[in-house]
Amino acid sequence: MIGTNAGSVAPSATSSGADMPRGKAAVERAMAGLRAVVDATERLDRVVERMTDAAARGPSRLPGWTRGHVVSHLARNADALVNLLTWARTGVEHPAYTSRADRDEAIEEGSARPARLLHEDLAAASARFAVAVRELPESAWRAEVAIWDSALAAHEVPWLRWREVLVHLVDLDLGVDFGDLPGDELEALIDDAVTGFHGRPEVPSLWLEAEFDDRSRSWELNARSGAVSATVRGPAGDLLAWLTGRADGVALDAPELPAWA
Repeated sequence: MIGTNAGSVAPSATSSGADMPRGKAAVERAMAGLRAVVDATERLDRVVERMTDAAARGPSRLPGWTRGHVVSHLARNADALVNLLTWARTGVEHPAYTSRADRDEAIEEGSARPARLLHEDLAAASARFAVAVRELPESAWRAEVAIWDSALAAHEVPWLRWREVLVHLVDLDLGVDFGDLPGDELEALIDDAVTGFHGRPEVPSLWLEAEFDDRSRSWELNARSGAVSATVRGPAGDLLAWLTGRADGVALDAPELPAWA
């Protein structure tokens, strides 16, 4: 079991903070996201730091990607999100990536590096992201930015990074599974995945029942009036693996879902 000192994790953007002074809710949400990112990044760093060259060349849990690809992606993702924070700070459009082709080329190029260089690249990119978050003016957290075709408020950017770090930590297949994550993180990641499927016509309407170590919780996936046809239940880690398209080897009675993200 991996440890955490992040405390309560709440990436869902459902709370409006209407009783707070104008702008305070956005700043507090962003800073909570940064604290969660720092904790998750420390855990990721400990795993990547121990990775050997042979392990870096080995397969990850993502089809067609080695562990080197996953680490390279995480480094470039940090830089991409810095670009979004630059957009929020300046008001001038600054896309996360110039194109999907450039993104893929950068990941491929970095993936072949020795494990030590992969670790150094990831650590440097993670540090740049943390600095960009800490230095963003309070007023900029209410700015709207976009990644690919999806608009979002700047205060959600730290939570995007948090999700990337935790999900890809598991994708490295170096001893960490979704079931090893603390319950509050698992619950928040399921919240995020369920929200991401909302309104997609190709996604069935289902009840989800997740079992945590000390409790259970239910969600309605892609709720449509009168359309719920079945219940999917199981350990929270298995449900998250299924929701994120990572359910190979998971014994769960559930339909196949379209791509999560």
